[in-house]
Amino acid sequence: MKIAVTGGKGGTGKSTVATSLAVEFAQSKKTILVDADVECPNDYLLLSAKRKKYSNVYQPIPKWDFKKCSKCGKCANVCKQNAIVFVKDKYPAFVKEVCIGCKACMVVCPQNAISMTKKQIGTIYTGRNYNIEIITGELKLGELASGEIVASLREKSEEINKKLKSEIMIIDSAAGIGCPVIASLVGTDYIVAVTEPTPSALHDLKRVLYLAQHFKIKSGIVINKFDLEKSFYRKIEDYAKSNNIPIIGKIPYKKDFVNSTIKMKPVVEINPEYKKVFKEIIENINKDLKTKFQNNETNI
Repeated sequence: MKIAVTGGKGGTGKSTVATSLAVEFAQSKKTILVDADVECPNDYLLLSAKRKKYSNVYQPIPKWDFKKCSKCGKCANVCKQNAIVFVKDKYPAFVKEVCIGCKACMVVCPQNAISMTKKQIGTIYTGRNYNIEIITGELKLGELASGEIVASLREKSEEINKKLKSEIMIIDSAAGIGCPVIASLVGTDYIVAVTEPTPSALHDLKRVLYLAQHFKIKSGIVINKFDLEKSFYRKIEDYAKSNNIPIIGKIPYKKDFVNSTIKMKPVVEINPEYKKVFKEIIENINKDLKTKFQNNETNI
């Protein structure tokens, strides 16, 4: 089973939820945790795991043969990233840090003066703690192609998954609804959408749930810090009810979660009482998925 944890807005506590669910699942099942927030990965820190390099991630970039180049400037005109700078009667200058590897310059070159080489844009790491296999992608500083890192991360996590024959894969996505998040969600069985009782969080939650609906992935809502603003919490309840989306968990606003982050320990290690909270979320996920599969069988 593949479960994606996302939320739209940053800072809602999705990494806390993802790591806590992984710890709870790992009590009885082989579990992999994939940290797909490749610009700021921190799940390994929250679980005090040591990382080791698994593989590098590369991206194609152009290389010019100036003996063939006619200085026409077509490569610069087609580059939407402005990675190619052209001055009349000069050879094009290339800013490789900005290039996203689309190959448009190579396609448009009338002299076939452009071939492709590659540059490193990130790294995949592995680690282990609390009986959890942790796989992390990390974008190289200054690079832009975070979506490609996530895609590579998903590919490598499948390799590791086959070797370990794990039963549960939890994917902790980045904030937002862009390409890196979409690459995290596609191909999963369930989406845990983490939110909090604030207007901006609800606004972004709606956008994430639209993605879930678009990809036809079953989803449930976890409300973090639910007791922070009870009147707005009820607005989230109303939205969930009107859209037939279950609230699968409510997490209180407690200092234990701050201590968990500071001490780099799962919150269930700080206070075992929270086991009930995350067990309930897991039970609700299983229940929701069981209903989905029963409905599919009925439709067949």
